[in-house]
Amino acid sequence: MPVRWRDAMTHALYGPGGFFVAGAGPADHFRTSVHASPAFATALLRLVSQVDAALGHPARLDVVDVGAGRGELLRALVGLAVGVSGEPTRSGRSGLIPARAGSPETPTPTASTRRSPDEPSSATARPSLAERVRFTAVEYAPRPANLPEEITWTSEIPDGITGMLIATEWLDNVPLDVAVHSEDGWRYVLVDPESGAESVGEPADAADLDWLTTWWPSTTSATANGDPTSGLTETDPTSESESGFRAARPAQGSSLTARSRPGCPETPHGDQPETPHSNQQRAEIGRTRDEAWADAVGRISRGLAVAVDYGHLREGRPVDGTLTGYRGGRQVPPVPDGSSDVTAHVAMDSVASAGAAVARCAYSLVSQAEALRALGADGGRPPLSLAGVDPAGYVRALAAASAVAELTDPAGLGGHLWLRQPVGIPFGPAVAR
Repeated sequence: MPVRWRDAMTHALYGPGGFFVAGAGPADHFRTSVHASPAFATALLRLVSQVDAALGHPARLDVVDVGAGRGELLRALVGLAVGVSGEPTRSGRSGLIPARAGSPETPTPTASTRRSPDEPSSATARPSLAERVRFTAVEYAPRPANLPEEITWTSEIPDGITGMLIATEWLDNVPLDVAVHSEDGWRYVLVDPESGAESVGEPADAADLDWLTTWWPSTTSATANGDPTSGLTETDPTSESESGFRAARPAQGSSLTARSRPGCPETPHGDQPETPHSNQQRAEIGRTRDEAWADAVGRISRGLAVAVDYGHLREGRPVDGTLTGYRGGRQVPPVPDGSSDVTAHVAMDSVASAGAAVARCAYSLVSQAEALRALGADGGRPPLSLAGVDPAGYVRALAAASAVAELTDPAGLGGHLWLRQPVGIPFGPAVAR
């Protein structure tokens, strides 16, 4: 029986035996920035350190990962923060720009406890970041058996967060409804969960119609080929961006495909699910994502919320939508039967506006390439002279730089958008050095 896409996605992704609940996890099916390079976690740890400083180094600093998969990001952060044996991690910085003078490095148990020569020896030393940080993974799947004990596992976002909330490719999997614009206005698209065949249903209700009128203009001239970085700056909560966003293409030469827009070369040819008439404009109603992000931001007492996802902006909405599926490292038709990922790009400006209304504070929206470079991820080749004095070191540095280059490639993962929403703290926009 055909149902609305929101209901079909909810059951397929998060119901009993759903794609994100059962099995080994999403890492077996598609590639994200977390999987692409350790430099992603290193950059995020630097951002955590910046948030810690903006908060005045609280006794407890929360780091909450929403849509945590099987805990891959937090595993990396735990390893960077405290090391395998609890001693400070002292890994190399290959592929990373040297930090600015005075900027926080990977936290160590001693870095924040040094006293000046004039400070009384009896003064109480502030515990290091590694001692104060508390990691929480938010995911519907059961807790992985080998997850480090430092990571708390829960199915709901906790309240009263002081620190940083991270959502990397979470919002794209928040279920939503799909609509088509017909002669009598917007109507819901229905889908058969078993076959993926679509049909046109009832008119959109008042709440969804209001969202569509505000955030998804009904025009046949809409395009998804805008500049992903133009006009993306710190923004007033009530303002809208003037820029479009070009969807990121799947990463080439990898065993797993980076999630991206339908129509890419990796899209399988052959039988496709039936769809409504092709001359009807489609829209993916992002109201549920706005509500999910606003709720997440509302769980923060003081700190920073960061959403990293692929998306588009109001003046560049894709005419045909972006709904697609991923399974086994391949892009596949979006059939909501629980066997594959079902995802759609995020209306990032709408989400940002919803979060800013809760936080009552301006947000920052930039490309991943710009955000990571501001946090020290360079991707530049090491000097050739290094090969003569340290051949093995040169090879390692070259490999690290290549991994960072993938993260910052504007045609791939670097084209993702970073939404940074401060709550109760001053925090300027990410600006690449």
